[in-house]
Amino acid sequence: MAFTVVIPARFASTRFPGKPLVDVLGKPMVQHVYERALESEAKRIIIATDHEQIAEVAAGFGAEVCMTSASHQSGTDRLQEVVSTLGFDDSEVVVNVQGDEPLIPPRIINQVAKNLIEHADAGIATLSETIHSVDSLINPNVVKVVCDEAGRALYFSRAAMPWPRDAFMQGVTASMPSGYAWQRHIGLYAYRVSLLNDFVTWPVAAIETTESLEQLRALWKGVRIQVAIAEEAPPTGVDTPDDLQRVIEILQAKSRT
Repeated sequence: MAFTVVIPARFASTRFPGKPLVDVLGKPMVQHVYERALESEAKRIIIATDHEQIAEVAAGFGAEVCMTSASHQSGTDRLQEVVSTLGFDDSEVVVNVQGDEPLIPPRIINQVAKNLIEHADAGIATLSETIHSVDSLINPNVVKVVCDEAGRALYFSRAAMPWPRDAFMQGVTASMPSGYAWQRHIGLYAYRVSLLNDFVTWPVAAIETTESLEQLRALWKGVRIQVAIAEEAPPTGVDTPDDLQRVIEILQAKSRT
């Protein structure tokens, strides 16, 4: 199974500036992500950054680095610049592993790549996990995905979807409605390079802007997105300093076992 991992690492984060370089038990966070990727079956791992300090730190722990523009509007644009700069073939598979996921399980990196490789008609593959609480179901920060019987995405939304009409009309909101396994989208993607090259030429879709979900542009253009339930649920990523503390506590607990 041949695939490449690209780890985007931006310095300028609105909620947490300098996040990739923050210290996590003696290592910069991006190094933890890189080491998780090393444990996958990826043939090549590249850190993509727009910041010289991140590039220097990454090179210092042995990573391959690709400098990218600071003006990209999305992670997909940054990914496409990497494959274009490095001359990737259209048929190659690239997995986008976010630089703020220091606990990402290597097995799901392999899973999402394999899922795309095994579905020749798909341009993108991604993962999901079952939602177990009403709070998560109605939380707009938890992105939901609905698939067809073959595991192809029909739609992604911040709304509760599909809408449990009977239960919610009756005010049954203390526990999860029955009859359907609602799915939370996990933002781990595998792409074919040909899809990345097409994606950056497409105008932003109205549904993408409305939901603030970039993957809807691909659905709007008729791209097949293959979805599988994650073999292992990823622990929390790092969006805020509070998230960072939770990650540190998880790593400390692991080191004691």
